[in-house]
Amino acid sequence: GLVLRVGERGGRRGARRGVFLQRGEGAKALPLLTELQAKAPADLTLARMVAEAHVKAGSADTFLAALATKDTAISHYQQGLVRFARASDASAPAIANFKRAAALEPNEPEFRYRLGVALLESEQYEPARVELEAAAKEAGDRPHWFLPLAKVRYRTGDNAGATEAIRTVVTGGCTPADVKVARALMDQIADPFSAFPRSARAQLEQAIQWLEVADVPQQAIVQLEELLRDHPDEAVLHALLGMSWARLDDAGRAVEALKRAIELAPTDGKNHLYLAQLYAARQRPKNAEEHYRLALERNPVLDEAWLKLGDVALDRQDYVTARKHFEVAVRLIPESAPAHGKLALVHQLDGNWPAADKELRVVLDREPENLEFMLRLGVLHTERFAKSKSQSEKDQASTEATLWLQKVLEAQPENAIASRALARLKIR
Repeated sequence: GLVLRVGERGGRRGARRGVFLQRGEGAKALPLLTELQAKAPADLTLARMVAEAHVKAGSADTFLAALATKDTAISHYQQGLVRFARASDASAPAIANFKRAAALEPNEPEFRYRLGVALLESEQYEPARVELEAAAKEAGDRPHWFLPLAKVRYRTGDNAGATEAIRTVVTGGCTPADVKVARALMDQIADPFSAFPRSARAQLEQAIQWLEVADVPQQAIVQLEELLRDHPDEAVLHALLGMSWARLDDAGRAVEALKRAIELAPTDGKNHLYLAQLYAARQRPKNAEEHYRLALERNPVLDEAWLKLGDVALDRQDYVTARKHFEVAVRLIPESAPAHGKLALVHQLDGNWPAADKELRVVLDREPENLEFMLRLGVLHTERFAKSKSQSEKDQASTEATLWLQKVLEAQPENAIASRALARLKIR
């Protein structure tokens, strides 16, 4: 399909265009978009929107016929977008258009990016990589360009390069759809079962069942040790053995097994994560921090590691680093109330009231009865009230804080934190 990322402009009319396109009402959006593109014919954002609108309006063939007489980069670009959106034309025809657009304007990275994506989808991996690598050098504030680059690096055997591209995506900004693709790709890159002998798969699955489903680690250990006699260098067996010993609270054997798993599979970040979890449970924070970092170096979609390292930075009052780590965690697990709560706390400690308010409201929009986050909003605006200098700002903060604190007290009349915060508002 035709996936477009558009920065809306133009106030109310821009909003109307976006709504029409999101609803699939291309015909309603077309007059507005066509008028704007006539005024700014070189605007690639408008060119993409016009192409998408024609696809959604069912007028793609008419649009292609009108473009066919124009040998310009924009014309070939729009033809390529329309053809790429249709299964019958997504390969050679779309590629030909994007190639011509890139040839006419070789310094425009957007054309090379689209050409690379089309080549990737046609499984022409080596030429796709050439185009996507070139486009990525000019990506600027478009980290999503690194996602197809990650795919093509993986397809051409560059797992380390693919991992770095995924890191750029998750740290630079990504949508939930991007996260889903990035996770699936990392699972392929770091699949611990990919090379495991098929003849022993049934026994391995049985061991996993004992550990994860039946919660009988003793039986899992018996199965795993039997497997290790025949397959002593399989990292996944040592990792599972380590987790089984950890479940039995035998930290010494668990650490030994996990370290062996890391030796055998040094690029698998999850083994470092498991070891970090074990060290954290054993009150060895420096060791845990080291392995959380090593885990993320090898696998940047491990949300728990981002959260834990954010906590470390928060404890050190390094709010800049903590914010960056929690922002990545929120991108990776946008449904997580704790992740939004941690990011809100950093913003609050940094005096960024609007940003903290936004993160807390994200949770309340999803969980409107969440009393913890109601209380946090009330406390946030109580603090804002105390630190505001202007009377208008104080009045606004007081109103907002009172609203949320009273909601908490309606549900929990004995809530001491809400009562004390409300009392602070009345002392002027």
